[in-house]
Amino acid sequence: MTASPPSRASGGTTGIREGRHDRRHDRHDLSGAAQEYLLALRVMAVDGRHVTAAQVGRHLGVSTQAASEMFRRLAADGLVSQADGRELVLTDAGRAAADGIFRRHALLEWLLTAVVGLGWAESDEEAARLQGAISPRVETRLDEMLGHPETCPHGNPIDASTARRRPAGVLLSKMDAGTRATVYRITEEAEEDPALLSYLEARALTPGAHITVLARSESLDSLTLEGPLGRATLGLRPASLIHVLPGDADPALFHHVPVARS
Repeated sequence: MTASPPSRASGGTTGIREGRHDRRHDRHDLSGAAQEYLLALRVMAVDGRHVTAAQVGRHLGVSTQAASEMFRRLAADGLVSQADGRELVLTDAGRAAADGIFRRHALLEWLLTAVVGLGWAESDEEAARLQGAISPRVETRLDEMLGHPETCPHGNPIDASTARRRPAGVLLSKMDAGTRATVYRITEEAEEDPALLSYLEARALTPGAHITVLARSESLDSLTLEGPLGRATLGLRPASLIHVLPGDADPALFHHVPVARS
């Protein structure tokens, strides 16, 4: 998922829209800029990585000063805390809000890919534009219409509780030649690379696809596999952003949007 640069128009407001003082932190009451920062921190801190305001600023295309100021506001609202050094950590409330934002983004991606027919990279960009605009009522209706997905179209769990009860998978980059596997999920970090997303989609290397690793070379920094549309080659770095499950995975792990009945 790509986090878009926050609107400069929100620079003079707090993370929560003015007039709200009850500290409930409903994600629908967060400003668009605050949502972008929380979502960026959630994405960047995946797998225990340490994240600073400067890193989030670079990610969003804003200055370190602007990012630090926003995180001070989010900390004052109880959504972010600062650990040892300059590391930023989502609080329980912040994680819940960020999961809610991610959930709306994921629902929109399912709608745009499975119903509207956009590609992965384009749907990610469009979902980032729309995620702050849909109401709770529309969100609920989308969830029902799309069959209550537990992941985004790339296979990433829609919230923390879902992540805890799904298998972790193994890195494609670690698979040996001759092994068979099922593509499980394209990590959130990989979602930040539109070219990679487009390549994987074009080669049908999507969650649920069966693959066989044909060759893996540390010296050549490459991995060649046989997929649904023939051979595909990836660098080991991009391959490390893809999780697979050895052999034939349980089909129930992969969501399919229900076919609309006429």
